[in-house]
Amino acid sequence: MALKRVRFTFPENLIKEPLIYNLGHQFRVITNVRMADVDDRTGWVLLELEGDPDEVTRSIEWAQAKGVRVDPADGDIVEG
Repeated sequence: MALKRVRFTFPENLIKEPLIYNLGHQFRVITNVRMADVDDRTGWVLLELEGDPDEVTRSIEWAQAKGVRVDPADGDIVEG
């Protein structure tokens, strides 16, 4: 099992799409949202992805191909 912390930043055209749900369902990874700030035009989420290492990597690549900016989320994540 791998655990990867990332920050997803969504462009306006994807803000209302269920990308995190689809990512978890399609790649069978656990998606734990730790922090988020989303409105009608933009948004970001700090996310923990847990699962098979290859599937975690594939899920990140899939999100990037959809147009999501994916950055590493280093350091402590505050639960809220």
